[in-house]
Amino acid sequence: MSEYIGHDRNGATIGLVEKQFFTFAGTDDQFALESGASLGPVTIAYETCGTLNQDKSNAVFVLHALSGDSHVAGYYKADDAKPGWWDIMVGPGKGIDTDKYFVICANILGSCMGSTGPASVNPATQKEYATDFPMITIGDMVRSQKALVDHLGIKRLLAVVGGSVGGMQVLEWCVRYPDMVASAVPLASTCRHSALAIAFNEVARQSIMADPNWCSGHYYGKTKPGMGLAIARMIGHITYLSDESMRLKFGRRLQNKSALSFEFGADFQVESYLQYQGNKFIERFDANSFLYITKAADYFDLAREHGNGSLVKAFSKTSARFLVVSYTSDWLYPTYQSKEMVTAMKKNNLNVSFCEIEAQWGHDAFLLPNDKLNNLMKGFLRSAAHEPASV
Repeated sequence: MSEYIGHDRNGATIGLVEKQFFTFAGTDDQFALESGASLGPVTIAYETCGTLNQDKSNAVFVLHALSGDSHVAGYYKADDAKPGWWDIMVGPGKGIDTDKYFVICANILGSCMGSTGPASVNPATQKEYATDFPMITIGDMVRSQKALVDHLGIKRLLAVVGGSVGGMQVLEWCVRYPDMVASAVPLASTCRHSALAIAFNEVARQSIMADPNWCSGHYYGKTKPGMGLAIARMIGHITYLSDESMRLKFGRRLQNKSALSFEFGADFQVESYLQYQGNKFIERFDANSFLYITKAADYFDLAREHGNGSLVKAFSKTSARFLVVSYTSDWLYPTYQSKEMVTAMKKNNLNVSFCEIEAQWGHDAFLLPNDKLNNLMKGFLRSAAHEPASV
């Protein structure tokens, strides 16, 4: 559930990429959802980088988090200010090397970045779905991604990789489609939300729904619930950082002032920063999508959905090899949650490697440059592809 941090043009890049669209299911043959509702047609926005080899065995599916999109690396236009959200990891010679691997990244179902979501037009009414959009799950997202992979003619993915909510999708892929996943890398993720994570999401959702412009979700063509969405983002952004990162970045420094104002303005730099992040989020994301995706993340429970309450039983359904990564300062999805999944994997005699990376930047650390993660990813994918170490 993270703010995707950009990257300048230093270092290798894959260059220009294109957003593509895949539509499946129709009004007469709809996509059945886990809630019991159905949806159709369904459009998935996606991007590919690198070249698919002849036997289609080098595909790596990268799965984004809450507010991400399909633009994982490179540039849409030559004069773009920023590349895709994980350009530090995806590209020639990088952790996910596009000289070797064919990378797919798709915008999740329910989002507002090209895939079908609440802001899409409902064919039955010719108006935006708004809150008539059915509730979705992480499983629904993964099943729609599987339809895309089938469309691309790929029978087996070399790896599925993702952080945060993207990591939930990674785990879902592994147990739902075990024959299609050779290896997996869940980063800074969890098998289910803690009460703390659910609580933060609920406060964020309530801030949106309390905005008078929300209008029960039917605000399209009207004034957006910007204040509610901005506050929701501010709440979320706090969980992506850590005490140490906020102390180092802001401390108690004042914002362009030498003294306190004794007013309710942004005296402190951290206040100004959060307001900036909230206002910036309004420009690019849809409030209803935020509601639906956070609810899907809260519903996710791998043990309940695939193991009758047992995480060990859930992981018995997969034979993938795993690289599980956590971060020391991540208090949203702390290391004990990664260790819990590792224990369940080992009880199934799965091939699993675990690394807790020391980082002071909190949950967002997996989106920042890190040589250790880069090298871990390179080595893991090389091993999954059975490449010689010298490659």
